[in-house]
Amino acid sequence: MASNNGGGEEQLTKMAELSKTLKEGERILAPTRRPDGTLRKPIRIRAGYVPQEEVAIYQSKGALWKKEMASQVGPPGYDPAMDTKPKTKSAKRNERKKEKRLQAALEKGKNLEAEADDEIKKEDVPEEDSDHGSESVKSLTSQMTELAVSENPVPTSPPSNSVQASDADAPVQDLDKKIRALKKSCCLICSRTLRDFSMELLLYFSTGNGKL
Repeated sequence: MASNNGGGEEQLTKMAELSKTLKEGERILAPTRRPDGTLRKPIRIRAGYVPQEEVAIYQSKGALWKKEMASQVGPPGYDPAMDTKPKTKSAKRNERKKEKRLQAALEKGKNLEAEADDEIKKEDVPEEDSDHGSESVKSLTSQMTELAVSENPVPTSPPSNSVQASDADAPVQDLDKKIRALKKSCCLICSRTLRDFSMELLLYFSTGNGKL
């Protein structure tokens, strides 16, 4: 215990001596006690000294710029006070004009699209095609009736040899070919007339003349 007290007195005397020779801005750190009970030497701290724990960490310009951008409310040059100011009459009038221009442009675009659709539909359904289709259907039906009459069996004498049999089969084959061709053309014309009729109905209801 005596040695500890003696060591403490020595540290105090050293501290008193150091305090006499202190310069401006310097200070003395008092002796601290070690775990074994002894005292450490007093430390003179020079003016402007910053402890290592308090030294600021170096940051590059890019890191500082990122922090500054993150702390900002809006983009560079943005002033929140400008938004809070009431709008003048001229500013309100300009905004209304802009809205009207946008609406007029949208309506004009819609009208142009509608006109283009009408022209396309008119081109798809010409009146002449429908008239020709009805006439061709009538002519085909008349030809079909004539062929049906001609297909009725006519009593003929049995052929005497193979040459006569082949000559008799030739007109029958020609008739079959004609019938097939007529049926095919009739189906095509019927499908075309149905398509034209459906397009006419669509135009009729789209213009508002009819009700679905």
